[in-house]
Amino acid sequence: MIKVEAFSSPGCAKCAKAKGALKAIIDELGQDRVIWRDVNILEELDYAVELGVFSPPAIAIDGELVFPALPSPDRLRAELIKRL
Repeated sequence: MIKVEAFSSPGCAKCAKAKGALKAIIDELGQDRVIWRDVNILEELDYAVELGVFSPPAIAIDGELVFPALPSPDRLRAELIKRL
């Protein structure tokens, strides 16, 4: 099982798009294989900076910042499949 964290901030349109794409891909791959959580960078700023997140949206997989900017759904899907 892999753990995905979507870093976002309130009111961020790109963040909402990233979370929507992520949810769709996780539904496709199986929620029993991929877990995810939404990380509000305003509430968890220290953690975000520790991983290297400086602006949302960003996506970390298994505690590693993999996408510091919004990836295409195909790139995100390919990365998740590679790690399963």
